[in-house]
Amino acid sequence: MKYRLFIDDLRYPTTPDWLVARTSYDAIYAVRNYGMPYEIAFDHDLSGEDTAMAFIGWLEEQVATGDITIPDDFFFTVHSQNPVGKRNINQAMTHLLETYVYKD
Repeated sequence: MKYRLFIDDLRYPTTPDWLVARTSYDAIYAVRNYGMPYEIAFDHDLSGEDTAMAFIGWLEEQVATGDITIPDDFFFTVHSQNPVGKRNINQAMTHLLETYVYKD
C-alpha cells in the first residue's frame, strides 16, 4: 500500500490523502500494518509525554534489523512548532536515512 503518514495529535493535513496518527503508537501501528509510507509529516509533541521521537527510535530499530525497508522515493517534512523538537526530528531522520538508505 502506497500512502502518506501524518503524525500529529491536534492538527489535520491540508488534503485528505493522508493516514493520520495521533500518537507514536498509532504511527507504529500504521507502519506495522500498512508498511512504510513514502512520505511522513512530523509533529514533535504528541500527547502527554509522547513525542514523534519514540516512533523514530522504533523505526530505526526496524530498519537496522531489515524488518522495514524505506522506499527509494521516501521523504519527510517537519511541521512542529517546537524548535528543539523540530531539530531533533530532522537530525534523527537525516541520520537514519544517511546510515541505512543513502549510503554510497
